[in-house]
Amino acid sequence: MFLPVSKKDIKERGWDYYDFLFITGDAYIDHPSFGVAILSRLLEKEGYRVAILAQPPWQDTKAFEDFGRPRLGVLISGGVIDSMVNHYTASKKRRTGDVYSPGGKDNLRPDRCVIVYSNKVREAFGDIPIIIGGIEASLRRFAHYDYWQDKVRRSILFDSRADLISYGMGEHQTIEIAKALNDGVNIKDITWIKGTCYKAGEIPEGAIEIPSYEEVRDDKYKYAQSAKITYEEQDPIRGHIIAQKHGDKYLIQNPPAMPLTTEEMDKVYSLPYERTYHPMYEKDGGVKAIEEVKYSITSSRGCFGACSFCALTFHQGRIVQSRSHKSILAEAQKLIWEPDFKGYIHDVGGPTANFRAPSCKKQLEFGTCKNRECLYPAPCRNLDVSHRDYLELLRKLRDLPNVKKVFIRSGIRYDYLLYDKDEEFFYELCQHHVSGQLKVAPEHISDNVLKYMGKPKVEVYDKFKDKFKKINEKIKKEQYLVPYLMSSHPGSTLNDAIELALYLKKNNIRPEQVQDFYPTPGTLSTAMFYTGIDPRTMQKVYVPKSYKEKQMQRALLQYYDPKNYDLIYEALIRAGRTDLIGYSKDSLIKPRQGRSKTHDIGRKGVVKKDKGQPKGRSGKTKGRRR
Repeated sequence: MFLPVSKKDIKERGWDYYDFLFITGDAYIDHPSFGVAILSRLLEKEGYRVAILAQPPWQDTKAFEDFGRPRLGVLISGGVIDSMVNHYTASKKRRTGDVYSPGGKDNLRPDRCVIVYSNKVREAFGDIPIIIGGIEASLRRFAHYDYWQDKVRRSILFDSRADLISYGMGEHQTIEIAKALNDGVNIKDITWIKGTCYKAGEIPEGAIEIPSYEEVRDDKYKYAQSAKITYEEQDPIRGHIIAQKHGDKYLIQNPPAMPLTTEEMDKVYSLPYERTYHPMYEKDGGVKAIEEVKYSITSSRGCFGACSFCALTFHQGRIVQSRSHKSILAEAQKLIWEPDFKGYIHDVGGPTANFRAPSCKKQLEFGTCKNRECLYPAPCRNLDVSHRDYLELLRKLRDLPNVKKVFIRSGIRYDYLLYDKDEEFFYELCQHHVSGQLKVAPEHISDNVLKYMGKPKVEVYDKFKDKFKKINEKIKKEQYLVPYLMSSHPGSTLNDAIELALYLKKNNIRPEQVQDFYPTPGTLSTAMFYTGIDPRTMQKVYVPKSYKEKQMQRALLQYYDPKNYDLIYEALIRAGRTDLIGYSKDSLIKPRQGRSKTHDIGRKGVVKKDKGQPKGRSGKTKGRRR
């Protein structure tokens, strides 16, 4: 049975009160891939009454008041994606459609929906406890650079007028908050719970104070300092309380919540989910987001890959948590007997599918290392490398009745795979778990860019690529790698983009889609983008910021597309690489018809206006999103 979604539903259950109103920017999908479903079912299991208000009209308070005032408080999530990322591309163009809304409709949630919803709740219910969470609140918990406004904003806790932020995945702290409220503790006195942020008039004992909102707003060096400290302290075992002043108040972050144990994760995924969207959306054609996850299984959380552009370190953390085989097989048994199951489990994984345990035995006792990464720039000597447990799990899933194929579509960390001296998993991956194409994420090939990304050198990817090819030849399968690539990441110059284009040509790779770097809150790469400083070293870093250069870097990755010709032509001239305009096998483009490759180069190497330029080559391209 779905949780109540209206006042009518509450009455039909015979409730004369309910405990929590849970507001979400997504449509209501009762599936464990959605945080709202997990936390509301967890509260239900603990005996609390929860109602769901999904994508409420926000122009007034009517939708918020219709349920009546909840007994204990209001929980608010923007959904599984930050609302601004959901609405806008990396080039700040408005997206069309929303897979997390019924019928793919636009505009069913506002920009910065956590702030909007929270303020509407405050209008509707006055001093009721408000707890905000999910990815949008979690990544904006400190003063942060906002790409869409191109400025530093305050912590979302201040702009939303909420009482607490529950950051990270939220299970432990949600139950602790609910218990405290149920015991009569005032929301303003709930200051001890790990994985939460609150407002205070003074700094707690033992806290680390980082530069204030006003300082990071006005001084980019201070911003980079702040980013470094907050990144280093995101550990549940060795992390400290962090304080950041905003005016005359402090934002206080308690250390992250402890990772779930295997037993706790098993309980979370055994809750009575309906595993689909609410039937009220049938009239609109359903909610498309369920298609990606309906026949997929989450096996783990967390990632010790620590890529600079990824927010996982700031949200799920670096300590990997996993479910038991028994729990995963039980979920698979539910999938098998669904009427429209065709025999294919689409994915078994997590942020990184082949991470099934903490990276070393020391992590659960001492936490993650403060000043070093597990895989970058080289694997730590304490790294535990094994695919044995994951391989055994996949074999059990393959052996289930009515299962034809078990695919792995979430990320594979190819360097970690290479470090495993036992090649059995690699062979079985190619034999059984690739659907013709395996998606991997080298992101770039220039060492200059990769060091800022925190990714392994191109030689590691090349070794993986060659091994993948040899294995497929041996097992007589024709399968391909699909590399994810990123343009315009901090550190990437035009010459770096050209180096990547030459690599793609040499290896006959023609990416159909390319992702521009997207500066989202909470990542080291976003701090680099805004400040021009690498927070890890406090050294300056080149940042491609102009719209024109971003267009050129993106176009170079699709050098073969005729509509990118003018952008590539200008990029090669700007970079002094006119040797790549010609007819040789190493050239990226040919000269313009009837002209020499230096025809348009002025005294300072700037492209002159070409009056004879054919129509349709304006030098402008429309951005695409992956």
